[in-house]
Amino acid sequence: MLAGKRVVVTGGTGSLGQVLVRRLLEGELGVPEEVLVFSRSEALQHMMRLAFQHRRVATDDIVYDEERHQRLHFRIGDIRDYSAVVSLLQGVDVVFHAAAMKQVPTCEYHPVEAFRTNAVGAQNIVRAVAERRLPVEAVVGVSTDKACKPVNVMGMTKALQERILLEANLQAPGTRFVVARYGNVLASRGSVIPLFTEQIEHGGPVTVTTPEMTRFLLSLDEAVNTVFAAFGSALAGETWIPKVPAARVVDVARALIGERPIEIDYVGIRPGEKVHELLVSEEEAPRTYERDGYLAIQPVLPELRSTEAGGPPFEGREYSSAENVADAAAVGELLRHHGMVSGDPQPAR
Repeated sequence: MLAGKRVVVTGGTGSLGQVLVRRLLEGELGVPEEVLVFSRSEALQHMMRLAFQHRRVATDDIVYDEERHQRLHFRIGDIRDYSAVVSLLQGVDVVFHAAAMKQVPTCEYHPVEAFRTNAVGAQNIVRAVAERRLPVEAVVGVSTDKACKPVNVMGMTKALQERILLEANLQAPGTRFVVARYGNVLASRGSVIPLFTEQIEHGGPVTVTTPEMTRFLLSLDEAVNTVFAAFGSALAGETWIPKVPAARVVDVARALIGERPIEIDYVGIRPGEKVHELLVSEEEAPRTYERDGYLAIQPVLPELRSTEAGGPPFEGREYSSAENVADAAAVGELLRHHGMVSGDPQPAR
């Protein structure tokens, strides 16, 4: 699907972006002509250059060495800068849009900045494609469970991002705009597992919101699988959802603590947090179908819904992390499977 294509990954220096880029370069969907990483972090781009070129000495000549690595290039820029986005998308075939502000507390204290990155950034891509009549084949937006019935600024701005990208199918019908929406990514930068790990290394306590809080859990590779599945199979305007396990956050903490005498401190829900997350809301469920092992939500705009959409209807009232929660043993096994713990988890004090 991507053989000989020019591919952009916005936010490509993030946790998801780096795994996405690696798998693109491995030719999983065909060997692309070029993979272009777009982000505003000079430092993260430099570290990524070192990692991908297997260099241990951070000398400046690595920037000039890029021409020897024809398939991987880097571009400094801000998704909020329309002119930078227009320049970025010249001659591009496929866009994986992962650039975002993702930290809930940061977005609560800086709502305008979150709006500019998450919503205006998406609109800049749409505007560039539509106004400049760019022959981009597909744009895949990366979203979050917090965009489903949002209660915090991050979720609200990501929900707007979803709607902006999906409505774009009307503005630029020559480009297929789709969305991949998923839950918490294990061990991604800023997620709960690195936080718990750091607290454990310092002797605790491990801070958990409430004993009841649940979250969907998936690995970085499973998140990329969802993005690739949406790119490969989603119809214009669809949102694709992975079927993944849910767990109590306290069980994740206990599995990471293991036998160490470290206490768990319940600190209460932070502003803007939910006890449980949703991947499909009650309002979306009637237009959701099961397809290729994923859930596909038909667009809210009726003129974008396709008669080609197949698969059995989703039978649930909603898809919530409160349902089908894995027990403590299963959570420990999940984390062991992904190399995050070893041995048997023991109850913490």
